[in-house]
Amino acid sequence: MSSTSAYRIPIIYGAGTLGTPNDFGRDFSGKEAQAVVDGISRNGPITIDTSNSYGGGTSEEVIATLDLHGGQVDTKIYPVSAGDHSAQKLKETFKGTLQRLKGAKVRVLYLHAPDRTVPFEETVSALNDLYKEGHFEEFGLSNYLSYEVAEIVSICKAKGYVVPTVYQGVYNAVDRTIETELIPCLRRYGLKFAAYCPLAGGFLVGLHLDENSAAEENSHFDKNTLFGWYFNERYMGMVGPVRELRDIAGKHDLTIHQASSRWLQHHSALIPSDLGIIYGASKLHHIEPLLQYNSEGPLPEEVVQAFEECYQKVKGALPNYNHSPAWYDPKIHGY
Repeated sequence: MSSTSAYRIPIIYGAGTLGTPNDFGRDFSGKEAQAVVDGISRNGPITIDTSNSYGGGTSEEVIATLDLHGGQVDTKIYPVSAGDHSAQKLKETFKGTLQRLKGAKVRVLYLHAPDRTVPFEETVSALNDLYKEGHFEEFGLSNYLSYEVAEIVSICKAKGYVVPTVYQGVYNAVDRTIETELIPCLRRYGLKFAAYCPLAGGFLVGLHLDENSAAEENSHFDKNTLFGWYFNERYMGMVGPVRELRDIAGKHDLTIHQASSRWLQHHSALIPSDLGIIYGASKLHHIEPLLQYNSEGPLPEEVVQAFEECYQKVKGALPNYNHSPAWYDPKIHGY
């Protein structure tokens, strides 16, 4: 989405569900995608966040067909298999990304998750080569542990390589594990933060809080998809406390969707110099209320306190902020 002064924290359009059907969810492209991009771009130049893994690469292909109205693209290289972040394989993978994007400008190139089978020094050396060739503007990390961030920054500075300036991680009003050590690490080393899952995969829209609610096919909470288990395991145990939060927000004529969006803008650990909040949408009418909510002001104090009390109730069961590829086994691949 756009990075304009309309929002305290910039907004980025997440293209995880853009392309052919995949484990992230829905299939949409063409006119639907262009309508969303057009709607977002009314507020300023758009930034789209994608990955070589989204839709098996078809997310990048669809982006190449869109009129971005002068916008730009952030993309990632995911280690689908062990060794994918070796110098040779990483460069080959990024070549595929460039071919799929067909000349679209890459702002941030992320390492999407750690490939611990390859020395970090080899990986960042290859990225530095791509940077010197002018293929991207900023180097980003996603889903790494905080001590890995510190290690990579130290390697890059010692070798004179391009230094990571952005970290993308999971963050929302009920999922705040980054606040304890990752955020201090990023502030110490000067990395901006980009928040994904800002509405907990739709959980904080309120659709899954009623007893009789059922997940739509290929949605984030569809247990028949690979990532359906992730969202169900991570968030569905919070239904009780989040219902209480919803009711308190309702006393102030706020939906849980609206309140959660405003919490991220005004009451979270995010600061205006961070990269932004990544929202996904497959329909224009999904994105329009988000743009409105993110332009609104701070929440009433009672609602802010309700968010804090809710998080205190749910945080003990939350997994950590980092993510490793499914194939990774520390007993085999090390730490």
